[in-house]
Amino acid sequence: MLLHDKLKNYRLILASQSPRRRQLLEDADIEFTLAPRFECDESFPSELPVAEVAEYLSRLKSEAYPEPLGESDILLTADTVVIAEGQILGKPADRAEAIAMITLLSGRDHEVVTGTTLRSKDKVQSFSVSSKVRFRVLDTEEIEYYVDRYRPFDKAGAYGIQEWIGYVGIERLEGSFYNVMGLPVQRLYCELKGF
Repeated sequence: MLLHDKLKNYRLILASQSPRRRQLLEDADIEFTLAPRFECDESFPSELPVAEVAEYLSRLKSEAYPEPLGESDILLTADTVVIAEGQILGKPADRAEAIAMITLLSGRDHEVVTGTTLRSKDKVQSFSVSSKVRFRVLDTEEIEYYVDRYRPFDKAGAYGIQEWIGYVGIERLEGSFYNVMGLPVQRLYCELKGF
């Protein structure tokens, strides 16, 4: 059975303001309703292993969703983190922080983990997908050009793999390209079919 047929009986609610997540669902022909913006405290316990943070935050967002779910509702929440040198790189606050993040990633491997939570009225399911990415060595002029032109302040790790820097800077990718964009579409498709 196609997921499209299964979802005819459900309302998938995307609780994310990410334009990339919306685009990925649309491109995969997964029909959804966009939830209104809501507040969620995205802090996490300091002792939590970095590889578990994204899934923890996706569950936190799911729990913070303010509306009651109907019988046919499935809520989708997600969080993506970039892990480099054992530390989590969130969204950069400004130009200097974005440049520092990309400089840290330059010439190194890093991990991108997206945690995803599906929740209905009586069921919750969470999972994480990890991708390994390597940038070639980027020079300062390239990094500054990217930050100034693309303003990646809404992206974990200060970059979008689908933008200029991904085309010219990514040397190697192990795992899901779409996971690095913010949603592991293939895994999500399979999880929704079985939900």
